[in-house]
Amino acid sequence: MINYSKTPIQELESQLFERHGIRVLVKREDLNHPFVSGNKWWKLKYNLEEAVRLDHDVLLTFGGAYSNHIFATAAAGRELGLKTIGIIRGEEVLPLNHTLAFAKSCGMKLHYISREVYRKKTKPGFIEQLFNEFGNFYLIPEGGTNDLAIKGCAEFANQLRLEISFDYLCLSIGTGGTMAGIIEGMNSSKNLIGFSSLKGGEFLVEEIRGMTSPEITNWSVNSDYHFGGYGKATSELKNFITKINDIHQLPLDIVYTSKMFFGVLDLITKGYFKKGSTVLVLHTGGLQGIK
Repeated sequence: MINYSKTPIQELESQLFERHGIRVLVKREDLNHPFVSGNKWWKLKYNLEEAVRLDHDVLLTFGGAYSNHIFATAAAGRELGLKTIGIIRGEEVLPLNHTLAFAKSCGMKLHYISREVYRKKTKPGFIEQLFNEFGNFYLIPEGGTNDLAIKGCAEFANQLRLEISFDYLCLSIGTGGTMAGIIEGMNSSKNLIGFSSLKGGEFLVEEIRGMTSPEITNWSVNSDYHFGGYGKATSELKNFITKINDIHQLPLDIVYTSKMFFGVLDLITKGYFKKGSTVLVLHTGGLQGIK
């Protein structure tokens, strides 16, 4: 199994936090592994163990051009000596961006399909076509989200709950799998807020609800800070990333964590969090997106 490094908790200091009586902690999961970092380590952990247990030597998965999951799966495959195939949404654009160039350097075979075809990624007929084209493989869904991923994220959440005292947990969400696992692992003990990086991310509420226990209701999805949608950014967001790194020595990626952290600070400004509470922000990695 790929080694995991226990990560630090970074406390941020700001007059903004003092004025609102809020303590802000950052769990630096971006430091848990050089390449299979952040939530991707937890989502892939049991999937990789299952692939090895079943004697698979090929991993196949899905993602967009800036997918942290594609990046992490390619790195994990290289480290474990497994071949990898990435089914990429959209046409090939040269030169490759850093994420896809890295995946290719790890030996991942990149197979591009149209956005229309990509929507069929969960259909049995399409999966059968992939088996006919690529032979036998271990299938990992888009974003790594499946029952094994939720198990890994729930395990992490349970450890987090025992390790740190906090009132709110904030994290960025894409497919919703990490959020679902965190919800299950926390088991109603904390207030959880997921910040969608997708425009129109309200649909994630139903997606997450379908992966979690119905009696757990201490969570919400905020879709107000997408900055134009997945993989998109504005000059305001880019300046914000630079500012946070200069002030707090906290690097943020442009696809996920920067949007989430911008949202957290805006909610603090608006008095959303109860005075005297501790807000734990989960840094889920993806820093290759900076490049």
